[in-house]
Amino acid sequence: MIHALTFYLFAAIAVVSAFMVVLNRNPVHSVLWLILTFFNGAGLFVLMGAEFVAMLVVVVYVGAVAVLFLFVVMMLDINMLSLREGMLQYVPVGAAIAIILAVEVGLLFLDWSFAGEAMSLRAAPTPDAGEVTNTEALGNLIYTQYVYLFQVAGLVLLVAMIGAIVLTLRINPNVRRQDIGRQISRPKSQVLAVRKVRSRGGI
Repeated sequence: MIHALTFYLFAAIAVVSAFMVVLNRNPVHSVLWLILTFFNGAGLFVLMGAEFVAMLVVVVYVGAVAVLFLFVVMMLDINMLSLREGMLQYVPVGAAIAIILAVEVGLLFLDWSFAGEAMSLRAAPTPDAGEVTNTEALGNLIYTQYVYLFQVAGLVLLVAMIGAIVLTLRINPNVRRQDIGRQISRPKSQVLAVRKVRSRGGI
């Protein structure tokens, strides 16, 4: 009973916070709601017995991805008023795309069916939890059957990291920066001055 109540609590908070991510007008508040969604998702993984995945969700998504989103949103300093000024002109295009996506999803559900080997895989014996740990079973699955998808996920995160750096990069022409090429190519007359110093006199 406690397990079921905890599941419904985590699931309800995750669904509500996911809606708040989309419906909130303040992007900083949306990122904070997203962090709450990740935490509740980690709680659901703990209830399923996948504590390693729950730890990855907290460390990677909450500690890295969500903080990166928050950093980018705060650094961009988005002017929401200027974004809302021309929003009405994109409503027909957005509505058309939404209708097309809804039709595609409906077609997928109409043509959805179980694979032929699904029942045989479901009936296949699973290894004993005492023999294979959760981390070992997950590693064997990721690095054998889903290794290419794992590499693609790494590339997606790399592109996201580069995009965040490019978006937050600010070049100020008034700030003096070191140019090693110009320093090396300077003539000797600009950097070296020969002075004749008298004995016991100084410059």
